[in-house]
Amino acid sequence: MTTDTPARLLQLLSLLQTPREWPGGELAERLGVSRRTVRRDIDRLRELGYPVQATMGADGGYRLVAGKAMPPLVLDDEEAVAIAVGLRAGAGHALEGVDEASVRALAKLEQVLPSRLRHRVSTLQAATTPLTSGDGPTIAPETLTVIASTIAGHERLRFAYRAADGTESRRVTEPYRLVSTGRRWYLVAYDLDRADWRTFRVDRVSDPFATGARFTPRELPTGSAAEYLRRSMQRRQDSYDLDVTFAAPAQAVATRLPAWLGTPEPVDDETCRLRATVSDTRDWMAVRLAMLGFDFTIHAPTELAEVVRELGDRLKRAAPSARP
Repeated sequence: MTTDTPARLLQLLSLLQTPREWPGGELAERLGVSRRTVRRDIDRLRELGYPVQATMGADGGYRLVAGKAMPPLVLDDEEAVAIAVGLRAGAGHALEGVDEASVRALAKLEQVLPSRLRHRVSTLQAATTPLTSGDGPTIAPETLTVIASTIAGHERLRFAYRAADGTESRRVTEPYRLVSTGRRWYLVAYDLDRADWRTFRVDRVSDPFATGARFTPRELPTGSAAEYLRRSMQRRQDSYDLDVTFAAPAQAVATRLPAWLGTPEPVDDETCRLRATVSDTRDWMAVRLAMLGFDFTIHAPTELAEVVRELGDRLKRAAPSARP
């Protein structure tokens, strides 16, 4: 019998988070208490914001249903390890769809993981190899979680940085946002030594350290971290202007494009056009455009159009038509 009320509530919550209906008698037996105590504990959970639904009947039953807000979850050891490993794998390879929110979730989870579970997560990740595109740099999940934690806590971040030309430097920043382009993670931050906003490739960051010094977030000039990153890339010598028309509605294309590429403009109900400045290699951009799943026409740059033609020819040679 669980006599400690907080512990019993957590145990009850853990049971209810299993997607099934629990008869009141079974819950009482599991918890070693009376049905009256179960009903009282259910009322306490409701007061805390957990939407517990009761069903009528001889025995009565309870189940946790979707509510208006996301209440705290209670995870067992296996669930916590599974989620942490999955988030670590995705975050470390900057997969599309694994954005800053996922990294924040990983940071919160790892902060409260007991050392024994943290060791299990590290051991399992070290023993497995994720299947990824292979052409993007990998990042230690710890680097991302430290950065995400300082962003959420408005805490100054210190780190070592290696520029594209190999120059090493130490930076003290006020971190603002993490942005994923699908291949890389970028940090948008205010650089205190340079008294200006900067973008940093996270795979070039090492030894990130949360200083503990709090700050009031500054207003980003562009209002959006993704837009700031896009404009920052425009200023780089290795960037180029992309101009492409898709034979698909703008909304359909926008749902498959990363935010940093911008938003396609409708031409008509069935066509849209995207103009953006990018720094990804032309080979990678050709593959990215092809994988969107829409017919498209490249207006610029001409070098990208040539890469797409060569890619198409290569794919045709790889899958010759069947002979009669």
